[in-house]
Amino acid sequence: MKEIVIPREKAVFRLDAEGRWHNVHGRFEHKKIIDYFHASIRWDEDGFFLFQEREDCREKVYFPYADTALFVFEVDFEGEEIRLILNTGVRIPMVPEDLYVKGDRLYTRHDGQPVKFSEHCLMALADRLIVDGERYAIRIGGERHSIPEI
Repeated sequence: MKEIVIPREKAVFRLDAEGRWHNVHGRFEHKKIIDYFHASIRWDEDGFFLFQEREDCREKVYFPYADTALFVFEVDFEGEEIRLILNTGVRIPMVPEDLYVKGDRLYTRHDGQPVKFSEHCLMALADRLIVDGERYAIRIGGERHSIPEI
């Protein structure tokens, strides 16, 4: 099967620091296209790319992004367990040990990659987050977990 690879510098779209897609005409507006792009994100040793497979070929388009290409777009509270829904559609458990703060934003890790919480998701967690001076923590299942700042 033929493989087409487009390098980052030739991509005609980019992902901004809040997980929004843009091209030369501005920010993407059509939800189906936005969702398709997010669901197509993959990662390899060369970075993040969009992947598409058609009958006769595979396409990989590496794209520029600010900070990370992975975002928490939804938070699902299942009893004491918290599940995170990423922009890619992947659902992962929230693991307190994977959380960290960078530049006043909350992140976690998934498969070794940074995942940035959207502002909407930060608001969903607001009643569980603790800011004590310059230290951060989160309450999960009645326990307080420190969140390091890097």
